[in-house]
Amino acid sequence: MSENLLSAALDTASRGWPVIPLQPGSKRPAGHPERACPATGRCAGGHRTPEERATTDPELIRAAWAQRPYNVGIATGPAGLLVIDLDPCKPEEPKGAPDGATSLQALSERAGQAVPTTYRVRTARGEHLYFTAPAGVRLKCSVDRLGPHIDTRAWGGYVVAPGSTTPDGTYVVTDPAPVAELPQWLAALLTEPPKPAPTPVRVHDGTRAARVALERECAVILAATEGGPDGRNNTLHKSACKVARFVAWGDIPRHVVEQAIQGAGESTGLPPAECRTTIRSALDWVIAHATPREVA
Repeated sequence: MSENLLSAALDTASRGWPVIPLQPGSKRPAGHPERACPATGRCAGGHRTPEERATTDPELIRAAWAQRPYNVGIATGPAGLLVIDLDPCKPEEPKGAPDGATSLQALSERAGQAVPTTYRVRTARGEHLYFTAPAGVRLKCSVDRLGPHIDTRAWGGYVVAPGSTTPDGTYVVTDPAPVAELPQWLAALLTEPPKPAPTPVRVHDGTRAARVALERECAVILAATEGGPDGRNNTLHKSACKVARFVAWGDIPRHVVEQAIQGAGESTGLPPAECRTTIRSALDWVIAHATPREVA
């Protein structure tokens, strides 16, 4: 197992795709999270994310895989890749709901385009289609942006490389064709329009403590860069919860909080609908369970 995984890591790196060790039998990166960073070794100058630690150096790879039978991850951004991840439907979804492959086929038909032949990998639950990312555009990861059960991995993300095994199955190359360029029509759908520079949030309603708390949490949201969309959404939820108590106490109107945090969330790249859902969920729960001020 160890020899096979080392070989997979070296083969992947030989393509110019930087690799990272994943926990044995898992899809999760090995190593420490930022909150537990020892600030030593490769992190002496600050915490380095898995994407930043990815390497094509054979000696570093041999040294890492000599320690444990790590699965192999590919840092898609540094590799110059955009990988389309097609997932199956979830068990709780209604019968007949489209899976990732069906959604991609429907998307192609609507666009009057064909998905080109390219390097494909059967994953533990679906399929990965590898494409060369367009030059001059820093595409990010996406979830369901192209359609139901279609995710993409680019900058800020990674994919599990062929040769790796999880409890759900082994990742296997099903089409060794050369990696095709990402079609322009797909690149256009994944390219985010330029966002205006975030402006400081200024609030004029509510008490001073509520205003300060809202401005502080909006700044926290705007600064969130770790963990991809899930990490930013988690930060959005936590910040909304912190401000929600002031709404429950009547110090600041709910619509003021929703508008300010919505703007901050969208500025990080989160979809407007996702921001609204997260914010409303956080506010509803905290307002319903807030401790009265005199007991707090």
